[in-house]
Amino acid sequence: MKENGLLLVNLGSPQEPTVPAVKHYLNEFLGDPNVITMPPALWQPILKGMILPFRSKSSAATYQHCWMPDGSPLIVNTANLTKRVQEYLPSWDVRMAMTYEHPAIDETLRTMKKECRHITVLSLFPHFTQSTTQSIIEQVQAVDPAIRVIDRFADEPDYLQTLATHVQEVWEQGEYDRLVIAYHGIPVSMVKHGDPYQEETERTTAKLRQLLAIDDDRIIMTYQSKFGPMPWLQPYLKDEILEEIKRGHKKLLVVVPSFVTDCLETIEEDQVENHQRFLDHGGKVFDVVPALNDRPEFAQFLAHFVQQQVELPEGGALR
Repeated sequence: MKENGLLLVNLGSPQEPTVPAVKHYLNEFLGDPNVITMPPALWQPILKGMILPFRSKSSAATYQHCWMPDGSPLIVNTANLTKRVQEYLPSWDVRMAMTYEHPAIDETLRTMKKECRHITVLSLFPHFTQSTTQSIIEQVQAVDPAIRVIDRFADEPDYLQTLATHVQEVWEQGEYDRLVIAYHGIPVSMVKHGDPYQEETERTTAKLRQLLAIDDDRIIMTYQSKFGPMPWLQPYLKDEILEEIKRGHKKLLVVVPSFVTDCLETIEEDQVENHQRFLDHGGKVFDVVPALNDRPEFAQFLAHFVQQQVELPEGGALR
């Protein structure tokens, strides 16, 4: 039995790029009350009667376009990151799980509890928000409330420096007018009810402005991936890139810190949909900074960060 185990948790993915598999995944994902806070009695008929029949088909086509030989990009990239973190924690048992679909959090934790004396769960979402992190916490607590959960890491200096260095390297390879920092959006209503996500993302942007050797007025902050009719955090990426064209800024570099592994949003939404939207309206260059994925310096940060947290007394520096 190993002394320590580490479970890295990402969002999840359909098991295959087919309509039934995508429908099953979306039903689990969008049926989570932490994701859609509308009362289930109102939301479930909409989800089952309107959303799933139409969105499953379009999403399946999108997944087919970016599917990799070993599975969805999010699963493959998270698996590669897990292997890399394991290399930096050779005496630990490092595994991955997904909030939705497989490998499931509860099944993985029950297996690890038989093989590890102490388990730490790390959310791979840098910022805390109800719509992602809270569901991880609840699933972990359902298995064992004593398991330690690290629920965010966006304020860590080593992470910010790793991200800034990565962005700077890509920036210097081109001649861009603007750096667009895009975060996955959440409903404004969540923020009004106390969700810290907006404040945390704004802190990340402020720190990146300090760390990057890019003029401050050439950096803008946006939110992407809006879902549904309700207002989400703004400005919206898809609208802001068109405003940049009107301002004469036709060469953009986009980075999405919300995702530490490339996935449907970074590959299809940004590299395909937003890229084409930008070109169709007169833009010239729309590049997307690859996610950190399994870059050695990022995996090393995660390993060292978790080790430091485990050495703290319970509750120390953890939220």
